[in-house]
Amino acid sequence: MKTITFIRHGESVANAGGVTMPHHAIPLSEWGNVQAQALAAALDLQPSRIVVSEFIRTHETALPFCDKVSMQPVIHSALNEFSCLDPALIQGMVGAQRRPMADAYWQAADPEQRMGEQADTFHEFEQRVTAFMPELDSLPDKTVLFGHGIWFALLTWKLLGFNAREHRGMKAFRRFRSGFPMPNTAVYRLESFVPGQWLVQVDEVTMNKVSAALLATGV
Repeated sequence: MKTITFIRHGESVANAGGVTMPHHAIPLSEWGNVQAQALAAALDLQPSRIVVSEFIRTHETALPFCDKVSMQPVIHSALNEFSCLDPALIQGMVGAQRRPMADAYWQAADPEQRMGEQADTFHEFEQRVTAFMPELDSLPDKTVLFGHGIWFALLTWKLLGFNAREHRGMKAFRRFRSGFPMPNTAVYRLESFVPGQWLVQVDEVTMNKVSAALLATGV
């Protein structure tokens, strides 16, 4: 059996409703850094490899754990977040101001729509996740991936056999994503007994340890 661990990054400045920044440069919030420390203490494994996206918030989340196990992360662009809005279109906005534009984008559910030059189309994002899927079989056992919530939700959606290549599939995925439990520092295990077939399961034990540690801070 092969096990791969996926972890969503800690709370970012954007998650906390902060002012728009370039997608790749959005750092963890102060609370996100506390979460990253609690996560590192709770993770009870010696990884064979640690992989992060190109986005700084995954690097910052992984750092305390990397220090704990004395390893350096590998950067993989296929793990990058879905950037549906060009920062130039939402410059100076806070989270509440960005929300209507994001809601309108998902309501339209056009996989080919590009909201500015520095934005992804949903089709491009779907292709990025699809291209990564065969790599799961080549990753060594006990690999740890630090990534993004919507990325992992789409991976899970596709592992279940669904597609999101057209309007109806994109709308269906949006409903799935809205109900998929993926808080900051969520931990999931992917287990495989047969190449190409993966079981996705939440690591409730680790997540409960993180929650207890955060509760103990009294913040």
